[in-house]
Amino acid sequence: MRPETADFGLAYPVAPKGDVVDDYHGTKVADPYRWLEDPEAPDTVAWVEAQNAITASFLQAIPFRERIKARLTQLWDYPRYGVPQREGGRYYFWKNDGLQNQPVLYAQPELRGTPTPVLDPNTMSADGTAAVTNLHFTRDGRLAAYGLSRSGSDWQELHVRDCDTGADRPDVIQWCKFTGVAWEPARSGFYYNRFPEPGTVAPEDESNYQRVYWHALGTPQAEDRLVYERPDAKELGFSPRTTDDGAYLVLHVWRGTEPENRFYYRRLATDLPPGPPSPPLPHQPAPADGQGLHGAPFIRLLDEADARYDFIDNTGSLFYFHTDLDAPRGRIIAIDVQRPEREHWREIVAQREDAIDQVAMVNDQLVVIYLHDVHHQIQRYSRDGTPLGEITLPGLGAVTGLQGKREDTELFLGFTSFLYPLTVLRYDFTTGDMETLRAPEIDFDASGYETHQVFYPSKDGTLIPMFLTHRRGLPLDGTNPALLYGYGGFNISLTPSFSIHRLAWLEQGGVLAVANLRGGSEYGEAWHRAGILEKKQNVFDDFIGAAEWLIDQGYTSRERLAIQGGSNGGLLVAACMTQRPDLFGAVLCQVPVADMLRYHKFTVGRYWTSDYGNAEADAEHFHFLYAYSPVHNIRPGTAYPPTLITSADTDDRVVSAHAKKLAAALQEAQTGDNPILQRVETKAGHGAGKPTAKLIEEQADLYTFLFTVLGLIYR
Repeated sequence: MRPETADFGLAYPVAPKGDVVDDYHGTKVADPYRWLEDPEAPDTVAWVEAQNAITASFLQAIPFRERIKARLTQLWDYPRYGVPQREGGRYYFWKNDGLQNQPVLYAQPELRGTPTPVLDPNTMSADGTAAVTNLHFTRDGRLAAYGLSRSGSDWQELHVRDCDTGADRPDVIQWCKFTGVAWEPARSGFYYNRFPEPGTVAPEDESNYQRVYWHALGTPQAEDRLVYERPDAKELGFSPRTTDDGAYLVLHVWRGTEPENRFYYRRLATDLPPGPPSPPLPHQPAPADGQGLHGAPFIRLLDEADARYDFIDNTGSLFYFHTDLDAPRGRIIAIDVQRPEREHWREIVAQREDAIDQVAMVNDQLVVIYLHDVHHQIQRYSRDGTPLGEITLPGLGAVTGLQGKREDTELFLGFTSFLYPLTVLRYDFTTGDMETLRAPEIDFDASGYETHQVFYPSKDGTLIPMFLTHRRGLPLDGTNPALLYGYGGFNISLTPSFSIHRLAWLEQGGVLAVANLRGGSEYGEAWHRAGILEKKQNVFDDFIGAAEWLIDQGYTSRERLAIQGGSNGGLLVAACMTQRPDLFGAVLCQVPVADMLRYHKFTVGRYWTSDYGNAEADAEHFHFLYAYSPVHNIRPGTAYPPTLITSADTDDRVVSAHAKKLAAALQEAQTGDNPILQRVETKAGHGAGKPTAKLIEEQADLYTFLFTVLGLIYR
């Protein structure tokens, strides 16, 4: 327990309460901190600066913070390799030497040849906040289109790197977010999706109206040709891809985070008649029916949005898809686009007990990654669905970065688990052998630790999986500090993963618990749907159930149990903390979604309504959102656990207003001396591409906070 002498009484900056009241379907709802939604307002800036100052003084006064930071730096300093991909006659891979802020892209002519650097983001900013977030090669591997993000923003610029010279071509593409690139087979240019140039459309469409363009290499963006748009359905997004045989341009068509999608395609053959002439300016509208403006028109092969359809590959006119149509755990079907009627669809791999997580076509085989109780197994099938056997993995863990093409005889993948960093493996289809290409060495002896999986009952009796990692021989006497992590949403599965900073927690005797809550896709679409909309409370019940189980089984005690989550996971821990403030010893709430009545009004929040709902548009949605929305369920005079809320000033995915409102409401309502602290990072976004230096500083603060408020001694 926390030492008796600890006194965390803090004088928080005053957050004035406004008189804003909204009417939701006849219910009046106060929003006293609406003013914090304006990040540029002087009052907001001053309040955030004061919050950061209190947090910094609190953490920097802890004598062991520098020792935690030094240990994190020591752990982080090891070479990390990405999974190689073969493009043309060369192998490309990312590598971070250890403490580089960003990894560097290398190429080598042979798998075991001498690598040469191709693209180094560390040279693109003085503070390491420029990051490559998108990379697409020409088929011969000579050119690469890459997206460059600055300060963690989801917005990016596209550039083209000549991989032979290591220099960029003059091409620069702007107004890109969630952008895909599809090179034309002769590499004369590429197709890409982007949002409109500001000022060319109505303001509400500037970040809500994706279109597909053609860019010819060596020409200015102003001359790019509009290829496809849906003015009748502006909320649709498009991800272009050219098939490996160079015959088709395909579009993965999506709407927000809805699991159902659409699929369009068109031929790229040169003998096809040309399409209608393109307009002279890229912002001029396409025909209302969305026909193609560059080459043949698009064919809407799958346009009912009745299921998920992930395009795998094609052999001629036969297109392969991973789908959950009539199969919530997934199956593989083939559609001949010359006979596209549903009665002609063929089932290649039927649904089985385990959910399909990923599929690729390599060596003319279907490589299928299954989720078996939340860890990966790999099976091979012929193109007609004949089972060809298993690719055996090293143990209980997860596959990342699967790389290979239909004509390749080798498959590359990354394998990771809670105690072991990403190991790069190569599978040889000709021999059936799996070899380890790179196994990083870290300053940590994992032999004294173990990971195992348990299943515990949630409130409604549903069994929920959870991974536990800790020292071998852990005494179950309730004295161990435990960190419970969860997410529970948007079809995201928390498979075993490695985070170097977690080792600093484990070696101090901590227990790491990762709960696989409903809302993810651990057991397919049914598991996802059991944790969305009016069933979102299941997710919170699952997480609370995990906490109670850990305490009941003696892994920890209430006073030494911390919970952690980010983004949708930030919503998770905030909701659980407001529902059960008595259950937790500390809360790490990172980049949270916290105002569930207004989240859809900011940046890309409108894309999340399929999971959350919309309080304005639907009275039923309002009632279940209002019932758990963290900022609306904070009760004055309540003793909330010690809480550290983190956000970032340039987060354009989950705006920092959520974290600010949450912190203001908690500080105003808090009784007792448990600290409610806020940490607003500068020049950082939602998390992707955050430089190593910032990661180490942030983790040092998180662990310093935990060790202090849980009353632990850092050894």
